Amino acid sequence: APSPEWLAQRLEAIGQRPINNVADITNYVLHELGQPLHAFDLAKLAENRIVVRRAAKGESIKTLDGTDRKLDEQMLVIADAKRAVAVAGVMGGEDSEISNTTSDVLIESAYFNPASVRRTARVLGLHTEASHRFERGADPEGVLRAQERCVALICEIAGGVATADALDVYPNRSSPGAVSLRRERVEAITGLRVADTDKLRILTALGFELRNDGATQLTFTIPSWRHDIAIEEDLVEEVARHTGYDKITTGLPPASLAGEYHSTERRKRALRDALAARGCYESISFSFIGAAYDDQFELIPAFAVDDRAQGFVTLQNPIIEDWTRMRPTLLPGLLSAVRHNLNQGTRGIALFELGRVFRARTPGELPDERECLALAATGGILEAGKAAPGRDCDFYDLKGALDAAVEALKVPALEYVAARVKHLRVGQTAAISLKGNRVGSIGRLAESVAVENKFKPTVFVAEIDLTALLEIPVTPVLYSPLPRFPSIVRDVSLLLDRKVTVAELLRAAKDQSSESCAGATFVGTYEGEGIAEGKRSVTVRFEYRRPDRTLRDEEVDELHWPLVEALKEKFGAEVR
Repeated sequence: APSPEWLAQRLEAIGQRPINNVADITNYVLHELGQPLHAFDLAKLAENRIVVRRAAKGESIKTLDGTDRKLDEQMLVIADAKRAVAVAGVMGGEDSEISNTTSDVLIESAYFNPASVRRTARVLGLHTEASHRFERGADPEGVLRAQERCVALICEIAGGVATADALDVYPNRSSPGAVSLRRERVEAITGLRVADTDKLRILTALGFELRNDGATQLTFTIPSWRHDIAIEEDLVEEVARHTGYDKITTGLPPASLAGEYHSTERRKRALRDALAARGCYESISFSFIGAAYDDQFELIPAFAVDDRAQGFVTLQNPIIEDWTRMRPTLLPGLLSAVRHNLNQGTRGIALFELGRVFRARTPGELPDERECLALAATGGILEAGKAAPGRDCDFYDLKGALDAAVEALKVPALEYVAARVKHLRVGQTAAISLKGNRVGSIGRLAESVAVENKFKPTVFVAEIDLTALLEIPVTPVLYSPLPRFPSIVRDVSLLLDRKVTVAELLRAAKDQSSESCAGATFVGTYEGEGIAEGKRSVTVRFEYRRPDRTLRDEEVDELHWPLVEALKEKFGAEVR
């Protein structure tokens, strides 16, 4: 039978074509409550029942638009005892539709998974009002309410009689979610000053139920039909929208202080910058190595143990079969990077790496971790004013880079003392100390290690315990006015025993100098023709200055030569 005039007019007003009273009622409830419904002719259903199942392989259905559609096994269908009678969430079947001869009606109201309906509609190329609702998320708690509304209208308009209570199948009932709104967040985000009572009034009117009224925040239960609500900002939007966006005043938001690096991280960044300024490139290698390196390198003093085998951190499930150790030193990975660059034809190489090294503790304890700095250099270096590599790098180039890095950390200067280190060449090796404590080593790679790592050119390496350096407080930087008067420089070359180090010489010069001596710096060494065996010539530059006037040559002589004589006497040196 046709629908009454008021129902037909309302459907036409929203662009819906009236069909018959039962079909029109289901469409009306769809737009009234947002819940899709479908009416079946009960007499056309085998055994007068329906089930929801997956489509069978090769199954097809003729939908209400008169099209035969092939279904796949992932599609949900509503079926009677024999066949599919509707594509779940999309469209009903023609074989069970309501007609003018229908006397008994079965009303189906359901909630279907949005992803399932979306896929079915896309594969079939069939998009309907029902599929759009399910794809966007219907209200699972509104299924029964929509059915009751539909039945009431059918009884009122079509003269039907409800024969039984609804059959409600809800195996996995969903629990309502909750979201909290901090009391100050609306103003912090939007600038709107809204009283807590107004926030509560707005959200309650929208269907949110107050779950907890805390001291700092309000917690609400999310209505089942609000799938768009998940986080605090969603509640802020609801409050702002109903208060009125036009009430948001124009103004700059309060600025917050930007975050900053931890002081330790700032010092490490300064160290990286200093090494980069010296022409070094940073390398990053794996934190695990193979057992082949177990006894090849001497470890930093903090990791020194009597039984090295007990100090290794062994991986139970290594991602690379042969790399079974967490590295106790940075040198294997750094030297691997040097070798790779040499194989690519690079001539001048200067690399550094900052990273953690590991040592096992007693069983049940986490490994000991320390940060280290390692440097490696080989090949030619760029000399000032030249566009091509000049001389090959040496011990002092690497030492200069390391000193620059340590200076950037703002800690006292390192001390270098000749020593024997397993992986370094005798005679070109120094132990590195800081405030009397050994923290690392520097020198030329030993021949045996160079051969093992397939190095032909000379390679210089250094490794230092960075954790020990970072534990030392920053040395304050003292500033003084620039000198008003020029300085006078005097160079002196002293013939010394080879066992006398440059550091010892400079330290003695500093101890013996007067206030007018602004400093002593190392210039260079010479060994060769004219120098006796076991001796070497060391050139030191002394700078003299007074803050109130320019020194005369004779005054400098009175300061300089007694200092030189003191050094000659202390080290048994000769002036060349």
